[in-house]
Amino acid sequence: MSAACVDFVVAIPARHASTRLPGKPLAHLAGEPMVLHVARRALSAGAREVWVATDDARIAAAIEGLEGVRVAMTDPAHASGTDRLAECSRAAGWADDVIVVNLQGDEPFAPAAGIRAVADTLALSGAQMATLATPVEDAETLFDPNVVKLVRNARGDALYFSRAPIPWHRDAFAHARERLPGPHWLRHIGIYGYRAGFLRQFAAMPPGELEQIESLEQLRVMEAGWRIAVSLSPAPFPPGIDTAEDLARADALMRAQS
Repeated sequence: MSAACVDFVVAIPARHASTRLPGKPLAHLAGEPMVLHVARRALSAGAREVWVATDDARIAAAIEGLEGVRVAMTDPAHASGTDRLAECSRAAGWADDVIVVNLQGDEPFAPAAGIRAVADTLALSGAQMATLATPVEDAETLFDPNVVKLVRNARGDALYFSRAPIPWHRDAFAHARERLPGPHWLRHIGIYGYRAGFLRQFAAMPPGELEQIESLEQLRVMEAGWRIAVSLSPAPFPPGIDTAEDLARADALMRAQS
């Protein structure tokens, strides 16, 4: 199968009760709700279907009238976006082999090429999951626990994800940590691809010990012995929006681009 033939759907989890930025999907960027911008990004990537999985009628109303986007009203009690998308997959009636790209609801700048790359990576790798990464360019990012790092094996599968700076450069970091001694580090981009059957299986798995320690849901998959294929993003993929400061910067950028 060539990458150009990959058929996929996009599902966007959009929870109203965000811990750090309540009501985040409805926060305005350039005068429009964030979730609307994210849905347009999904459409621009060429997805066969785009769904927003939400727990709030206000979020559903925000995308009403956007052609090509459907809404799944999901249980407000879901613990994670994965649980929400598993419910969405059942509502949508996706067969087990449908490729689902999980595009986070706080990624209004997600590049179309990056969204497609996740679907391509899943289809071509044969792994149970796929995701993206991009090189870490500065020490501040590497040592920030809010930025997830990862390491890969020779065939491109994830070996581990961590909030810690992995791999640890023993000799260089013993002397200084202000400058990166080479291009050895990758920042994880929180976009995922999986087939609908595995998405439902993933959501049904009990949380793993590593997942609970790092607070990183993807470690549940790895601890259970499944593969996660990782490709480098083919286009710049700005970090998502988590704080009011992030929102202000994103609003200014989007207004400048419009």
